Amino acid sequence: MSLIVQKFGGSSVANADRLRNVADIITKTYSQNNDVVVVVSAQGDTTDDLIAKAKEVNPRPSKREMDMLLTAGEQMSASLLAMTIEQMGFPVVSLLGWQAGFLTDTSYGSARIKRVTPDRIKKELDKRNIVIVTGFQGINRYNDMTTLGRGGSDTSAVAIAAVMHADLCQIYTDVEGVYTADPRKIKNAKKIDVISYDEMLELATLGAQVLNNRSVEMAKKYNIELEVLSSYNRVPGTIVKEATKMEKMLISGIAKDDGVARVAIIGVPDRPGLAFKVFSKLSAKNVNVDIILQSIGRNGTKDISFTVSEDHLQATMEVLTPYVEQIGASSVVYDEDVAKVSIVGAGMETHPGVAALMFEALFESNINIQMISTSEIKISVLIERKDADKAVAAIHNKFFPEVVDQ
Repeated sequence: MSLIVQKFGGSSVANADRLRNVADIITKTYSQNNDVVVVVSAQGDTTDDLIAKAKEVNPRPSKREMDMLLTAGEQMSASLLAMTIEQMGFPVVSLLGWQAGFLTDTSYGSARIKRVTPDRIKKELDKRNIVIVTGFQGINRYNDMTTLGRGGSDTSAVAIAAVMHADLCQIYTDVEGVYTADPRKIKNAKKIDVISYDEMLELATLGAQVLNNRSVEMAKKYNIELEVLSSYNRVPGTIVKEATKMEKMLISGIAKDDGVARVAIIGVPDRPGLAFKVFSKLSAKNVNVDIILQSIGRNGTKDISFTVSEDHLQATMEVLTPYVEQIGASSVVYDEDVAKVSIVGAGMETHPGVAALMFEALFESNINIQMISTSEIKISVLIERKDADKAVAAIHNKFFPEVVDQ
């Protein structure tokens, strides 16, 4: 008997027909003599609808009350799915995150899991129940409901798989696996059979939406093998696991993130320590900085440019606007009309000329590069937002010409 953890996203459980489809997948797995724990997200656009309802009554609600509201979405999904499975004649129970043993820190809206104590899950499995758990949520030391942030249901599923030493963790979504680019926009995108944790983590962090980056980090830490597959088409998906020694593709995928902004501090005095002070201020406000570019300098000053997520732009400007005068800089400006396009692949380490191919693709499409960032397995460029989709298509055609329609 194996223990299988299955996670289903919001689109997979969006309505009664899809709930019945998901229930069929779960019960077939159960009928093969497996223990099954299922993690679900809120149905369809439920979370967005709840956020809209909150803004109708309070434009700036507290994060605690937002967590109280948003956890209702997953509770609806879990109970409705359990009812569907009940109707099919199978034993099932639904549990809230706190009932499943999720204890988090006190960061409402983006809580981190401190520990999972799955005693209740184990008791229900011992009764041969299918266990449905609400993803995305837990409880903190004050007994308040908390949410794990965007993509938190993935993290919930991997956490359960880790603490219960599951044999497999399956992440069901609306695509058939991990692709070299978004298959909904690049019709010739190629599905990847196997991808390493490191490559998947980079893709997730750089904008690929198929998996949450925190879930990949956790899977790597606890060596949990993931399978990303479609809840609609019953075909093999993509396995995410530790790197293999097999010959690898030059790149594994291309990601786009149009939720970024470029910030520039103009005329920073050319003195040691000022860059440290600037980024320390941002770090203290939990602002993550990505691509950084510093000019050579002129007239004893330098310009420092960097990118942040759009969600952090307001906090960034609130920190820097009063601070630029203190350090003697001229001004701080920002640009939201940008996007980050990245290529990822462990094969880049042993193949020279990858960057040249990427830049050639952008040149041939007349796309200007504003900033560049590189590591051993990724190259990111900042470009105008309007060019993002064109850039992804051009780069994909450059690296995967064999799948281009003739």
